Amino acid sequence: MKRLLFMLMTICSMAVTAQNEKTVTLDEVTVKGARIVQKVDGQWIYPTKEQIAASPNGYSLLAKLALPHIRVDEAMNSITALTNLGTVQVRINDIVATREDLQTLDLLGIEHIEFIDNPGVRYGEGIAYIINIKVKKPVSGYVLGTQLTNTLTTINGNETVFGKVNRGRSEFAINYNIDYHHFKGQAYDERASYQLENGDIKTMHRQSKSIQNKNLSHQAQLTYSLSDSSYVIQAKLSGSTNIHPQKRDAEMLLNGIPYDEHSASRTSSPSLDLYYHQDFLRHQSLTANVVGTYIRTKGETQNSEGSVYQYATDGKTWSLWSEAIYENRLKPFTLSSGIQYGQRYSHNVYQGDAEAVNDMHTSSLYLFTQLKGHLGKLNYMGGLGVSRRYYRQGDAKDNFWLFRPKFTVSYPLANRLKLKYDFEISQHVSQIALVSDVSIKQNSMETILGNPDIHPNRVTSHHLTLSYSSPRFTSELQGYYRINSHCNMEKYIRKDGQFYQTQTNADNECNFFYFDSYNQWDVIPDKLTATVYGGIYRFFNFGEDYTHTYTSFNGGCSLQAYLGRWTLGAYADNGWNFMEGEHRGHQAPAWYFTCNYRVSSALSISLYAQHPFSQHPLTNKTEVVSRYVQKEISQHYRDYGNMVTLKLSYRLDRGRKYRDIQRTMNHKDSETGILQK
Repeated sequence: MKRLLFMLMTICSMAVTAQNEKTVTLDEVTVKGARIVQKVDGQWIYPTKEQIAASPNGYSLLAKLALPHIRVDEAMNSITALTNLGTVQVRINDIVATREDLQTLDLLGIEHIEFIDNPGVRYGEGIAYIINIKVKKPVSGYVLGTQLTNTLTTINGNETVFGKVNRGRSEFAINYNIDYHHFKGQAYDERASYQLENGDIKTMHRQSKSIQNKNLSHQAQLTYSLSDSSYVIQAKLSGSTNIHPQKRDAEMLLNGIPYDEHSASRTSSPSLDLYYHQDFLRHQSLTANVVGTYIRTKGETQNSEGSVYQYATDGKTWSLWSEAIYENRLKPFTLSSGIQYGQRYSHNVYQGDAEAVNDMHTSSLYLFTQLKGHLGKLNYMGGLGVSRRYYRQGDAKDNFWLFRPKFTVSYPLANRLKLKYDFEISQHVSQIALVSDVSIKQNSMETILGNPDIHPNRVTSHHLTLSYSSPRFTSELQGYYRINSHCNMEKYIRKDGQFYQTQTNADNECNFFYFDSYNQWDVIPDKLTATVYGGIYRFFNFGEDYTHTYTSFNGGCSLQAYLGRWTLGAYADNGWNFMEGEHRGHQAPAWYFTCNYRVSSALSISLYAQHPFSQHPLTNKTEVVSRYVQKEISQHYRDYGNMVTLKLSYRLDRGRKYRDIQRTMNHKDSETGILQK
């Protein structure tokens, strides 16, 4: 049934013929009447009034846009990049947005959405896509609202209440959110074989009898903003904590012999974010942002496979992040320069069988300059960043400098047809936990071993895009090639009957390329939109003592129908299949049906059917192809099958008037540095 659904949606989406319509060429390739305008670093998207009216929050609107390589789960409030290029960063008026910001987004004030698929040096490393939502500044009135989201087939919910008041130059905003779940139907199956030092092969079959995952947490944030046409001063105080710990209880079998796994963690994290923006001399601006975050984490883990192994963690992390950016909008280019600086200190104590004290100091410095403009029909964006990464942990130290050049050029080959090329050198920084000097036993045969000697690595990428745009049809052909030299790659070490999973730089190289196509067609303008995308991906992994290659197809499609007060949608993809180091990963496929009914301008009801026609959908599949360890792991979730979620959204606006652009922010730290199983 899933394959039939995917094929029908694909055939419907590909039944497209481009239509001849009048065009006007401006500084960028712009099509008169088109909802999508191609830019040198991505595209600007103008949502239709039907899309905005049918969207109860920001997640719902982004799902209707069907952005390339992006999966938006409206029911679970998540946004995922379906590539191995990096993460998705969502912003509101150029500043990073929280989940709560998207849930309470002022949809009526949206001007346009910038989808940046090749971010410039202005942005940090590890970010593949940026979704920047441009929203007008409200100057009067108030808004009160709530969103109540509950899954009808299992215990899972997210409840939000919010309010904003605007008077003159001031805005006060408050948001409270409670999030909970209790999933019971997880099935885990692992078949592993270990090559011992004497040449014997030891096989193990780990499987679950029952697994329960539950959590109850809440988040709150207060925001005050003072602004006029030339400046914005804003302060946000936010906090999150677990009312009930994130807890996992599992009854397992090892070759038919029962054993238990238990883990629980509790985290609290206050954060203060101060932001300032000033326009001066008409075409110049200065932006400054300072964020302080504290994270307190307590946890405990127990595994009785073979013998009882248990430990507790008590972690504290303090971080300070700051940024200052100067921008001068000259003609025919815009000059941007800035500095980012961050400090983080982590103090993590491990007690029990993993007894250790881990203190780590890290700092980062990043300087950049960027030019963006046009020479006739040629559009360009070029910049240079210089980054310094430093960390100290006991006797281990690392000080890594890297120059980060990046340039992008685009040229219109004909009406509606544009060619774009992007080149970049950047760096990849490992998670803090991976460079700690702590070892954590994973099971009776395997131990995760941190490596304080690994350091950031250089990443070189080439990206070529041919795009076509008309008012009703948009199409892109992309080719991408990435080279990761001396990268941090997985390695299994065999010693005294134990297998240690760690990471090394050495002479590793992890490269991949892909070729894909993305197509969106307004089958019936403002009534029916179809999208289809797909591509071939090839991965090359050259480790110290191994070579692994892998080829996969990744693709998806969607349909959106706007029928007055009703909005119907369907989405399907085959997940993300990739290989990195000695791991071959298979992100689970997804298929959703959505239905939204707008009762009034203030009230809407949404119904989400996730993974219909499946009792136990696959949620994750992993293969390990090490010289010493071979494993196949699959996880299925009963509660994710035939999942039905109901959302009630109520929003009361009174006296709202708009001016300029509202700026919000969030750069809260989230890395605890704790090494976990």
